[in-house]
Amino acid sequence: MNYVAPRWLPGGNLQTIWPALYSRRVFGPHPQYQRERWATPDADFVDVDWLIGSHSAPRPSMSLDQERPLLVLFHGLEGSSRSHYAEAFADFAHTHGMAYAVPHFRGCSGELNHAPRAYHSGDFAEVGWMLQQFRARHRGPIIAVGVSLGGNALLRWAEEMGDSAAAVVRGVAAVCSPIDLAAGGYAIGRGFNRMVYTRMFLNTMVPKALQKLQQHPGLFDGAALKAARDLYEFDNIFTAPLHGFKSTEDYWARASAKPHLAAIRVPALVVNARNDPFVPAWCLPSQAEVGAHVTLWQPAHGGHVGFPQGPVPGHVRTMPDAVGGWLRRHLP
Repeated sequence: MNYVAPRWLPGGNLQTIWPALYSRRVFGPHPQYQRERWATPDADFVDVDWLIGSHSAPRPSMSLDQERPLLVLFHGLEGSSRSHYAEAFADFAHTHGMAYAVPHFRGCSGELNHAPRAYHSGDFAEVGWMLQQFRARHRGPIIAVGVSLGGNALLRWAEEMGDSAAAVVRGVAAVCSPIDLAAGGYAIGRGFNRMVYTRMFLNTMVPKALQKLQQHPGLFDGAALKAARDLYEFDNIFTAPLHGFKSTEDYWARASAKPHLAAIRVPALVVNARNDPFVPAWCLPSQAEVGAHVTLWQPAHGGHVGFPQGPVPGHVRTMPDAVGGWLRRHLP
């Protein structure tokens, strides 16, 4: 990916914040979705948004032309089908005649989930269950992209599945994913990142966690969570214990995709801008570390899921075009 940021938007922070707030997300109208709710094996639910096109009416069936390729997007931390990158990928899928779906991690679809759990960066079992549902519902080939947290979880699934992943997907891509969670946690917990990004995430994560405590009294220490000032503390109180980890350190170590990239046996693309405020360049792997099935793109610019292009205010189709184009090359 030979990406160069526009001169009017220098630096990783501006290339992260501006595209999410101001750049044009798609070239046409905002995508329209139809929602389908799936019951999970643990008596909970996940909500899946299917692209139905910018002008078409909702369809009674979710088949969406079963022979077409299906692009599945796993969103990032506190993301959804309305995140700027999700809408940009929707536009890419529509342009290329592909079916497109965004499964929401639990609690991210606008309604609190029921079970005493949420989601996390290493949630490969959940990703695997979702992909199996898509495989059962869709006859055509499937490709999958994960953004930030969703990308790390998707890579962890591919690592755990090994050769079996190819029976489900033709290829996977991870965009701006914190594949070294300890390095990412260190970066986001300091300086400007702590003041801006950490505060932004905690502003939505803490209230949802407290709602979860109302659902399940005694699930964790609510007073301690209210006092949390960074993601390390939040993960230590909430994320780690709710999902079977001993501590933040245990969670970050076991959930990180970087140590296991060589185990992937399906075409995989890992994209990380070297000026990403969340993922330090020094922690990124070299091609020699990842194995023959993994392709690394590490452009100098792009920020965190930004990659703006064009004159002010810019647009955010450059990255979906590049990543989606790479995935399409692995379709039959």
